[in-house]
Amino acid sequence: MLTRYLLDALPDNARLVATDLNPAMLEVAERNLGKGGNIEFGVANGIDLPSDDDSFDAVVCQFGVMYFPDIALGYREAARVLKPGGEFIFNVWDSLDENGFSRAVYQAALSLDQENPPDFLKLPYSYHDVAKIRQQLEAAGFSEVDTVTLPKESRADSARDVALALAAGSPLAAQLADRGIANQALDIIEAALRREFGYGEVSAPMQATVINAKLPT
Repeated sequence: MLTRYLLDALPDNARLVATDLNPAMLEVAERNLGKGGNIEFGVANGIDLPSDDDSFDAVVCQFGVMYFPDIALGYREAARVLKPGGEFIFNVWDSLDENGFSRAVYQAALSLDQENPPDFLKLPYSYHDVAKIRQQLEAAGFSEVDTVTLPKESRADSARDVALALAAGSPLAAQLADRGIANQALDIIEAALRREFGYGEVSAPMQATVINAKLPT
């Protein structure tokens, strides 16, 4: 969705390079967006970008930096490939406490295996300290860092849809499968969501922070 938005928003003479660590994700993107024109696709690691120094006017990352094994290195890589004055724009989830559906699913998943808890959902929501993010970006060479935290509402047709999205449509699914509890987990997680958010259409708070970091000119 981000790539499509950028493709539509950029002028015809702009060059857009869409990357992902997973080749299968790029195959889906290519099928949906097509090849050629002003878009290129390529496998890339956020902490080891396959691009020359001073190559881009902007680097954009959607809910990805929290997965970098070395976030500070990822910031330095973004700074390296950006031209002077270039912008690094990305977003991160706020804490689980501010994201109701994910918190409820996380807590329900933990209860399924006390000895080896399936805790994947802790990771995407673990990197939300704005002061720390700002400090790491400045250490990487960015001179201006603007942040905005956006409270929103997440909606779904049913608690089952939320359970499927988070317990079957995320890496949490692999953790549940490894423990041999994937099938019963969906029912248990759905029940937990229904207890908290009700039957029929459901909604819960969600919150994320958008960061715009600029290099000196």
